[in-house]
Amino acid sequence: MTDAGITQIANDIIQVQVPLPYALNIVNCYLLRGATGWTLVDTGLNTEAGRARWKSAMSALEITPGDIEMIVLTHMHPDHFGLAGWWQRHSEPPIPLIIPEREQRQMRPFYERRNTPLYHQWLLECGMDEAAAETLESALHNTRDLTQPHPRQQETLEAGAVIRLGARQFRAIHAPGHSDGQMIFYDESDRLMICGDHVLMRITPNIGVWPHSEPDPLGRFLHSLQALMALDVRLALPGHKWLITDWRGRIEELLAHHHARLALTQTALETGARTVLAVAAQLFDMDRLTPHEWRFALAETLAHLEYLRETGLASRRTNGQKAPVEWRPPGSRDAAIAP
Repeated sequence: MTDAGITQIANDIIQVQVPLPYALNIVNCYLLRGATGWTLVDTGLNTEAGRARWKSAMSALEITPGDIEMIVLTHMHPDHFGLAGWWQRHSEPPIPLIIPEREQRQMRPFYERRNTPLYHQWLLECGMDEAAAETLESALHNTRDLTQPHPRQQETLEAGAVIRLGARQFRAIHAPGHSDGQMIFYDESDRLMICGDHVLMRITPNIGVWPHSEPDPLGRFLHSLQALMALDVRLALPGHKWLITDWRGRIEELLAHHHARLALTQTALETGARTVLAVAAQLFDMDRLTPHEWRFALAETLAHLEYLRETGLASRRTNGQKAPVEWRPPGSRDAAIAP
């Protein structure tokens, strides 16, 4: 079956491509059929186009919300989480929703508007001025609004657990980097991986430092990739872009990409870039990015700078409230390392 963003991956697995209002314009969601109903993995954003895609998919598959027995989220980012509450409100009792435990803990600081001052300070420390920071905050609020209403009920999932998705048994694997608590799901019997945003084709997952992030996400991401290379995966189902048929080869490409990015980040520091924004301007074509994309460019640049600091290849100095943090190569004059 291939019809308007609906693709049959296996006899019991359907991919539904839900539109997004961004340059990355599709999120891949998955329906897995079981003996008593379907499991939905990730949901898309709560937009008119997103809701229309799900209504079209349900019609094509001849199912209703009552046929969905469980929703499972790989992580809590808006494009994966945003329609979860909408789905729950179309069934009584609400469809059970399972989310990684770490992701549930981070939802409150991520989605609550009262944390805007912390995010504003983060943007200023990255080198943005007040007006630009307000523009980026507005873009963030618009995205957060597309996750309403939030789910009424949630259950959590721990790494290492075995979970039934449809008729299959998967092992939940902690896959940090893109999101601190992201889980991916491995069906060893079929060598099948549902890999969320951890491993993607053509594009690289955004690995960023945010105000709510745990330390060194890039280091944890690279370590995770190295461990995942040992798994025998014939097919991986990602959250964006195309299916992955060369698991180890794609991981090797991602590792090479970030090592090259780290080298470019070092070069930017050595040639005089001193703020996250200044370094980002040497890594990305910032003039072509939207405010939504600027946030990710800053967060990813900061992740590479923090990795260099963790490995002794960069230092930073804080300069007080509302002043950018200053980054330097190691051994530079006046490069006192901030705690």
